[in-house]
Amino acid sequence: MKPTLLILAAGMASRYGSMKQIDGFGPNNETIIDYSIYDAIKAGFGKVVFIIKEEFADSFKERFNAKLNGKIEVDYVFQNFDLKQFGIDEEIYREKPWGTAHAILSARNVIKEPFCVINADDFYGYDSFKKMMTFLTTEANDENYAIIGYQLGKTLSEYGSVSRGVCEVDQAQNLTNITERTKIYKKDAAIVFEENETETPLTFDTPVSMNFWGFTPAVFKTTEELFRAFAIENKDKPKAEFFIPLIGENLIKTDAAKFKVIPTNSQWFGVTYKEDKPLVQESINKLINNGEYPTSLWS
Repeated sequence: MKPTLLILAAGMASRYGSMKQIDGFGPNNETIIDYSIYDAIKAGFGKVVFIIKEEFADSFKERFNAKLNGKIEVDYVFQNFDLKQFGIDEEIYREKPWGTAHAILSARNVIKEPFCVINADDFYGYDSFKKMMTFLTTEANDENYAIIGYQLGKTLSEYGSVSRGVCEVDQAQNLTNITERTKIYKKDAAIVFEENETETPLTFDTPVSMNFWGFTPAVFKTTEELFRAFAIENKDKPKAEFFIPLIGENLIKTDAAKFKVIPTNSQWFGVTYKEDKPLVQESINKLINNGEYPTSLWS
């Protein structure tokens, strides 16, 4: 059974000002998701599952169903606030979703094969999908998961500081820790992170997480157990979010699973603000001019 691509696309996109998940960036109005799916098909994935808000369903189906028909199996699941499905009877008020780890639980009934998780608004590059595909088909098991490790220098912005999950690995290249550095930026020819007004250098090839994870379906049971505890513990914290790295942290600390950090040389880029759009369009055009993608993905 071919692995599945799970796309996190239920975000509110409040800073962008519109539904960036289905905004056009390619020369024929292709979304960033289009490029991820194109790379996933090329790498050999057999299904794509979108995690979306239910009110987005018609927009997504209109955007993707026809072009993907016959190319890859497509499914949609909805991230919602219903806690009873997880055995939580207590009413907990929320205005925003519970986070990325809660989102993947939405797919627990439709994914029965090894799978990877990505963000809808991040451009990851073919090399990452190819390497993840190899891992999911040859190495993945219920005690052996993976994360794509991007070179820090290939994820920075020219227009200010960024927040990145800096990965620490052991001699076997397994993840030992992810530290969220909230203020990383270029300074002259160097890269530094700032904390408590102190600058500390980081190397160009420091591995960082861009939320590209590889799992087997066994992770759903663990995630559901962790989420039940998280929801009760944070019932009075309406902004608390249950993120995927919390799953990794728990599995590593309890020795329940390892996470192989798979290095990639791919250039990452993403979109947070409207001002990012021209930069993403320029980056995609460069890849097309270099022959890495056709001018029109699906024609």
